[in-house]
Amino acid sequence: MDLKSKRWLVLIASVLINLCIGSGYAWSVFAKPMVAHLSSVTGVAVTAAAATLAFTISNLFGPVTMIIGGSVQDKFGPRWVIFVGAFIFGGGVFLTGFTTSTTWLYLSYGTLMGLGMGLIYSCTIANTVKFFPDKRGLVAGLATAGYGTGSIVVPPLANSMINSMGIMATFRTLGIAYFIIIAVGSFFVMTAPPGYKPEGWTPPAPSAGSAVSGVDKTWKQMLSDPIFYVLLLMIMIGAFSGLMIISQASAIAQETTKVTAAVAAVAVSMIALANTGGRLFWGWVSDVIGRYNALTIMYIISAVSVFALTATPSYSLFVVEAMFIALCFGGIMGIFPALTADMFGPKNNGVNYGIMFSGFAIAAYLGPMTAASVRASSGGYVTAFIVAAVISIVGILLTQVVRSKSKKMQEAAA
Repeated sequence: MDLKSKRWLVLIASVLINLCIGSGYAWSVFAKPMVAHLSSVTGVAVTAAAATLAFTISNLFGPVTMIIGGSVQDKFGPRWVIFVGAFIFGGGVFLTGFTTSTTWLYLSYGTLMGLGMGLIYSCTIANTVKFFPDKRGLVAGLATAGYGTGSIVVPPLANSMINSMGIMATFRTLGIAYFIIIAVGSFFVMTAPPGYKPEGWTPPAPSAGSAVSGVDKTWKQMLSDPIFYVLLLMIMIGAFSGLMIISQASAIAQETTKVTAAVAAVAVSMIALANTGGRLFWGWVSDVIGRYNALTIMYIISAVSVFALTATPSYSLFVVEAMFIALCFGGIMGIFPALTADMFGPKNNGVNYGIMFSGFAIAAYLGPMTAASVRASSGGYVTAFIVAAVISIVGILLTQVVRSKSKKMQEAAA
């Protein structure tokens, strides 16, 4: 099997590995049973907010090891980094199955799982993109779609396991399964050769207005480039609306359309499907019409959809609007690994994208916090939706700034 064919095996293995670590976003299925378990073993009523802090911690730690893992795999290759990540991530999930306090939960599910998640994700995304310079957007979308699929596949499986064996045994079983799948999958992930180009493919020359710079930059050079900070704001803005809706989807559906929790759960699943589909769809679209054109369209759709939520009269309309927001959020997550490689080169994309991903971590805090704060102060979500719509409009403007700046730089270089 030649390298052009083997790269697809690398992609398949990376998608399966990402499906495992993407299960970290299935926290909602564990939240209520975990609160009940902790309240029982501690003898004190543990709040949902206290337990959910573990999910927040895992999202905060993820970008830290994305940067570390990206740096290591850029120098030594991704295989052993992923293998080590299998121990940390799988071990974190396994140890959660022995939780007796919120502190233990924060260390196992929050810290260990989050660290392992970032370590693995940095390798599966950056290395796979290097193998496909001819299909960066599509492949980044596929790899990140695997990550999003974890939040769809795992909840019904985990719910069934919790009902049959209990919450603690479920975590222990999943931890062992994740370790085996990720560890085995790591041996199918090979290092992309420096400057790899598939046989028969000639890279197009960077053109005025395209996202491709044709220059490899280190993380220090990237941080000295003003465009990086604009892009950081853009990924933060793109993730803000999506994370606001995803984190509060059930509550928003119940409060604004007066449906039951069971009916709202259907909306959550539909939103998760849109999130996953958006990573693949927009990744492909960005290869066809360009990254900046795709981003502009996504910010427009997101702004219109989130503003429409301010006056949603029915459940079905809420689902459609929320799915459009999730579709664009998924697209942001699918496009930015490729866009980072376009702008700063594929050579150091592991650490570069790890740093860029910190914008997501900021949005993971600000988006849900904005919705929760507005709900607590006003009794509704309208103001939060307006804020998200305005921020999306800012994203449209920033995209045009980067497009113009990139065009001028390439014209000057030419």
